[in-house]
Amino acid sequence: MEHLASNKIFGGQQLQFRHPSSVLNCDMQFSIFLPPQAETGEVPALYWLSGLTCTDQNFVTKAGAQKYAAKHGIAVICPDTSPRGDGVPDDPDESWDFGLGAGFYVNATQQPWAKHYQMYDYVVDELPQLVDENFAVDSSLTAISGHSMGGHGALTIALKNPGRFKSVSAFSPIASPLNCPWGQKALGNYIGPDQADWEQYDTCKLIGQAEQHIPMLVDQGGADDFLEEQLKTELLIKACEEADYPGDIRFQEGYDHSYFFIASFIGEHIDFHSKHLWS
Repeated sequence: MEHLASNKIFGGQQLQFRHPSSVLNCDMQFSIFLPPQAETGEVPALYWLSGLTCTDQNFVTKAGAQKYAAKHGIAVICPDTSPRGDGVPDDPDESWDFGLGAGFYVNATQQPWAKHYQMYDYVVDELPQLVDENFAVDSSLTAISGHSMGGHGALTIALKNPGRFKSVSAFSPIASPLNCPWGQKALGNYIGPDQADWEQYDTCKLIGQAEQHIPMLVDQGGADDFLEEQLKTELLIKACEEADYPGDIRFQEGYDHSYFFIASFIGEHIDFHSKHLWS
């Protein structure tokens, strides 16, 4: 790994690295916050998945999470949102909602995307192994969270890997990619035209199939411009009710889709994860 940056914050270290990814066939960057407790022993980990157009830095610089992570002794790992670099294909229409910055945390099966866009395997396997080998992080105590596209990623990854994560949370998640333009574009290109193949990456479908319940917290801003067309929170509520899945889904009135919203409630989310990681 190449060490790119380090900053001391709330007694811990905010670090950034670059490494070659054999899963994505390109170089990748990620950021990790190590709380002061990591100086004397292994600490639990929270993986944060960011949304469309973001990199590994948006959450690091805007959410204010380090204060709470330092208090609870939790490392926070932030991967990038897609493969990057020369030769990695982008949206041919140059739109911001697909391609670079929009990996959707799936394993692409269609060309030309399949060579690089394997973000599911990167987040679930390759990056955690790298973290486990290089940092004082206890890989048996892991939680996951995210925003928008990253909220979709966090929920689907946790539901597909219930033995790996103690808890899951999300801000403004794309709750049902099967039923929104962002999801239909991404899954149609990455996975192909058969919508039956998309169901493995749809939170609402996975909740209906879940045999194990993971503690879940979801916050949705009531003034979010994307709520009705793209996020489909009402479908998430319905899926939890029909499956008797005990998710805590909260509407926060007046809040939008931005990091101002995330910064307002990230402390509560880290408190939530801490209770399950340290229990």
